[in-house]
Amino acid sequence: MKEPSDVIAPSINRAAPRVTRFAPFVTRFAPSPNGWLHLGHAYSALMGVQQAEAAGGRFLLRIEDIDIGRARPHFIDAIYQDLAWLGLEWPEPVLLQSTRFEAYEAALKILRDTDLVYPCWATRREILDAIPDPATWPRDPDGAPLYPGLYRDLPDSDRKRRMWEGTNYAWRLDMKKALAWVEKNISEPLTFQEHNLPGGPQTLNAEPAAYGDVVLARKDVPTSYHLAVVLDDAYQNITQVTRGQDLAPAAHIHRLLQALLGLPTPDYFHHALVRDTQGRRLSKQAGDNGVRELRQQGRSAQEVLALLPPPLGTGESL
Repeated sequence: MKEPSDVIAPSINRAAPRVTRFAPFVTRFAPSPNGWLHLGHAYSALMGVQQAEAAGGRFLLRIEDIDIGRARPHFIDAIYQDLAWLGLEWPEPVLLQSTRFEAYEAALKILRDTDLVYPCWATRREILDAIPDPATWPRDPDGAPLYPGLYRDLPDSDRKRRMWEGTNYAWRLDMKKALAWVEKNISEPLTFQEHNLPGGPQTLNAEPAAYGDVVLARKDVPTSYHLAVVLDDAYQNITQVTRGQDLAPAAHIHRLLQALLGLPTPDYFHHALVRDTQGRRLSKQAGDNGVRELRQQGRSAQEVLALLPPPLGTGESL
């Protein structure tokens, strides 16, 4: 496996266009240890296994525990236990994102050195107060109001003073500068392959501007989901990202970060979400039955697998 420095090194020659990799198929399941696994997680993990088996490739498990305020060791243990109970296997050791902060910091430094990110002190309240009409203000694919640029053009002297004072801030990607960098240094449009579409795989144009000046790191945690996932996918030689349809829009911002950091671009397979009989998708926040709870009710692994939607189960009792 590559060392962190090997992943960052290609960024020295970031103007290179995307290169198709003829490599063994590798996909991953990457849960966050901030709650019990529910049936939607089981579906995603098993879909990854199915994709790997169909391609004669490998399935990896990764723990995305960068949210140090919510991640819990007992949830990590539960992930291992529940997936093993369902019959899944994966190579050891499992990669924990909390061991990769040095690599994330190195990538963020590249973006800082090329003036593609800037510190932002805006609180959620300040952002909302700066929006003239929340009902008509544009929102990103996750539903959050687009950042109104409060600290984007702050003089450098003010930035240094605020950083020296030690107040909390986030690092935001300057989307306008990032797109200009791509236009100048990459001779072809940013695209990626989406495999789970009607009619089969398609090449999609990346449209990252929909996210605006997205947060890439915070003062206390040197990364965000977006930055960590592209670095870790490259580090683990992931050739296909298998995950839920709710994360499909993220592929657009991830494709941009891959270009800015000189990272390879995997293919994507965004599967359907597991929903209950009312059409609501399952989630930790809603307290939906977890795999652990179903186990404690005396269900067998075969019975739990049968609850999953086709093609992995029947979904009749969801």
